[in-house]
Amino acid sequence: MSDLATADAGRQAIFTTLQRVWGYDQLRPIQEEAIGDVLAARDSLVVMPTGGGKSLCYQLPALIRSGLAVVVSPLISLMKDQVDSLRSNGVAAAVVNSTQSDDEKREVARQIEQRELRLLYLAPERLLTEKTLRFLEKADISFFAIDEAHCVSSWGHDFRPEYRGLRVLKERFPNASVHAFTATASEPVRQDIVQQLTLREPQIHVGDFDRPNLTYRMMPSAGKLEQILSVVGRHPGASGIVYCISRREVEQTADQLVARGVSALPYHAGLDDETRRDHQEAFIQERVDVIVATVAFGMGIDKPNVRFVVHAGMPKSIEHYQQESGRAGRDGLAAECVLIYSGGDVITWQRILENGDSSHLEVAMQNVRAMANLCQGLQCRRAAILDYFGQEYDATCCNACDVCLQELDLVEDPLTLAQKILSCVVRVRERFGAAHVVKVLTGSRDRRVIELGHDSLSTHGLLSDERAREVRNWIQQLISQSFLERTGEFQILKLTATGRELLRGRGAVSLTRPAAPAGRRNKTSPSSGEWDGVDRELFEALRGLRRQLAAERSVPAYVIFGDAVLRDLARVRPSDLAKLGQLRGVGDRKLEEFGEVFLQRLDQVCLERQLERDVTGQLALEGSATCEGGEGLGGRDGSARVRTERVPSEAMREASRRFAAGESIADVAEAIGRAKSTVSGYLGDYLRKKQVTDPSPWVDSDAIAPIEQALSADTSGRLKPVYESLEGRFSYDAIRIVAVCLQNRSS
Repeated sequence: MSDLATADAGRQAIFTTLQRVWGYDQLRPIQEEAIGDVLAARDSLVVMPTGGGKSLCYQLPALIRSGLAVVVSPLISLMKDQVDSLRSNGVAAAVVNSTQSDDEKREVARQIEQRELRLLYLAPERLLTEKTLRFLEKADISFFAIDEAHCVSSWGHDFRPEYRGLRVLKERFPNASVHAFTATASEPVRQDIVQQLTLREPQIHVGDFDRPNLTYRMMPSAGKLEQILSVVGRHPGASGIVYCISRREVEQTADQLVARGVSALPYHAGLDDETRRDHQEAFIQERVDVIVATVAFGMGIDKPNVRFVVHAGMPKSIEHYQQESGRAGRDGLAAECVLIYSGGDVITWQRILENGDSSHLEVAMQNVRAMANLCQGLQCRRAAILDYFGQEYDATCCNACDVCLQELDLVEDPLTLAQKILSCVVRVRERFGAAHVVKVLTGSRDRRVIELGHDSLSTHGLLSDERAREVRNWIQQLISQSFLERTGEFQILKLTATGRELLRGRGAVSLTRPAAPAGRRNKTSPSSGEWDGVDRELFEALRGLRRQLAAERSVPAYVIFGDAVLRDLARVRPSDLAKLGQLRGVGDRKLEEFGEVFLQRLDQVCLERQLERDVTGQLALEGSATCEGGEGLGGRDGSARVRTERVPSEAMREASRRFAAGESIADVAEAIGRAKSTVSGYLGDYLRKKQVTDPSPWVDSDAIAPIEQALSADTSGRLKPVYESLEGRFSYDAIRIVAVCLQNRSS
């Protein structure tokens, strides 16, 4: 076979597997390249932002390559969720961890010895035990996939020493390729990962850090609880995460939200293991809407339908912010990221970091200051984030951040305002912090101000018409634009060289204040059109069914179907399994396991509310569709389309052969081992494909004429009025069959 033919066969295997298992027909370019490297056994490093579809890059080739793929992951919950999702798609996958019994571990070992598994998930600590390594050396290992690979680098933002031991994999398994995956890694971190894992001439792929479906907002704290409630109110009943810096704030915020009627639970490292696990499962299984957490919550969360992430305090780096905010909208649908910051956040992080590893303190504080500058900046948030990661945003306005949506008002005379503030800092001889300067500027009669004689300064009361938090916010903006700087242990304010020039009227400055709600210009956002054609009541009914099925199976709700699939179900409202199976995100296994029960709920609700079925031309442009694990899949355009053709399963082909021989629905169902409702869907597909005009093999001859007459008399295009006009004498299946044959005659 030629190289070209081999390549074509490889691509065909990729897309056949993609459609059969995950129900999709497209990949992003970097996904296809990364999958190609795994299939070609070339070592690789893939940097792909959260929601970009990393898991698919090793899960899909594991089903094509021979042997066992070993996935290294740091968290038990993350591994369990991915294995649950893979099994729900019919993939033989397993995990070994400390929560399992000896019998469960022995069963996994047996499956490996019998070569029944395609993917095995292990934590690095377990993988690197001599016992595990010796056992796996006897197995047919095809490749290793190392998730969260930034943990291997001490330069990264989440270094884990146990990851360093993974370098032995190339020594112990010389014939297995190694593939590293991470959501965030700067150039130095990427090189360190390659070196630490001793990858051999690896292919390095860096994905696009732009998340078009996310809307970014960054605002100074001004009644933080009300600001959080405002975000929650924009997403009623939806899943969201609220991040707080301290455990104490987590508990307080969760209690306050519950008191205001929000379904919320806390999560932090101070809770016992059982409570943390219960709260996490409640969130994943959609028994609670909002989780309030420290950053201890997140890396192990593989939940795709988080509609908002609120930071009730500034993260300690842009890397952390990109990863944490990226947990919103992993299904590609629109989501909101709101950051509420205050001037004290920098001091809080300095205090926390000083109590940690002092050897990296200066680098850590540089990261904190870069994050503060992002919060205070006036550049498009999306462009600023991409610029930090070395990528360029190719548009002048993203229409999906507070800056581009013009939700910030520019101060009319920023130079004069800046000079008043800078002058006050000079008047107090650059010996005080922001809190004292704010008091002087706003005309405070605080005892300390009077004792120091600062109430007699010319700058005392210069900004008495402004609220203290606004003045503090402007001071922070001047710091972020390098006109002021904080120095020393007590964060004393001092003018920089450019600040002194600005005080003399030389230079330019921009200052903002939050826009009044009435003054905000609502431009097109990523959510526009996402709900077009979706019946919200039906969507909630399907969501409730998904929650019920997930609880019965003790799996995350998204393992059943993602929100994108539910929206399309509530938009298109397919009338049979064949049509349901055409929706993107519905793989063969999901169709067989869940198709019938969702179709029954559709039948029930649509019948009760007389909703039109099989609505065409209603699929709105949405974000990237989801694959297993909730991560993104599909092209940059993100269009959610009904697949034009499904590769027929063997059951479908066998049913078609039997229908051609005139066999009944009941006989075919018994012969192929499928439910009658499933086979009824197969028959509808067969009748349309073959343009059958005679329904008599499947409908009693006495029923055909009255059904045809009722169909001809009806103008609604719905089956319920026809069923009622016939007084229930004939089944919906019979009416559907006659309707298709009648339509074939007229086409």
